[in-house]
Amino acid sequence: MNSPIRVTVWGENHHENSERDRAAMAERYPEGMHGAVAAGIKELLGDAVEVRTATHQEPDHGLTEEVLENTDVLTWWGHMAHDTVDDAVVDRVHQRVLGGMGLLALHSAHFSKIFIKLMATSCSLSWRNSRDTELVWTVSPSHPIAQGVPQPIVIDEQEMYGEFFDIPEPDELVFLSTFTGGEVFRSGVCYRRGKGKVFYFSPGDQDYPVYHHPDIKRVLANAVEWAAPAASADFQPPAVRNQPEPFFAAELKQKESADV
Repeated sequence: MNSPIRVTVWGENHHENSERDRAAMAERYPEGMHGAVAAGIKELLGDAVEVRTATHQEPDHGLTEEVLENTDVLTWWGHMAHDTVDDAVVDRVHQRVLGGMGLLALHSAHFSKIFIKLMATSCSLSWRNSRDTELVWTVSPSHPIAQGVPQPIVIDEQEMYGEFFDIPEPDELVFLSTFTGGEVFRSGVCYRRGKGKVFYFSPGDQDYPVYHHPDIKRVLANAVEWAAPAASADFQPPAVRNQPEPFFAAELKQKESADV
């Protein structure tokens, strides 16, 4: 029997605790957004996963070396406190991804330190929060993350995310969203970084109960299975080797010497 996939669901947990948002968040997400994400993954994958949660307010943001060493897939949702995430924790997560841990960056995690570090671009986009209907279209129907997902997923109310989305060309584009206002957005994209797999998925704003949507739960469960490392993964990041000199280096040095 295969060992269960060890999933850590990370939540910023800011809106759940803010005076302005606490009451509405308690109605939409009684166990917090991280709790809803964790419950959806467990509901669909059952004994195939071991799921834990971690939040920004815990020591080391709940992402100690021990926690990460026992995590195969990390999901990340953040919004208001990106800048306050400790750089040492970001570096720890980054090294773990390069070593094979899967990462699911959700919604406004496009601006998280870890996603920007992995993408090496601004990761900026256009947005409008006006209760748009979002249609999530599958553009890669054979992809494992798209299995069992209807065409399209219909989200009645959601924040609009639109192009231009400043990310590198995805290794795989799985989902493309359209909105009431006519905007389009690359809403489900896959990357490989080092030995790890990264999936960005945009549906899931704090103002709407999107993580209770059965089709969104299915996408996230599929993504956990896709991003999980092989059983034989050693989680060591790829070695950095000295790059050989270009073939013309010796000739260049000789020319520089002659010019002196």
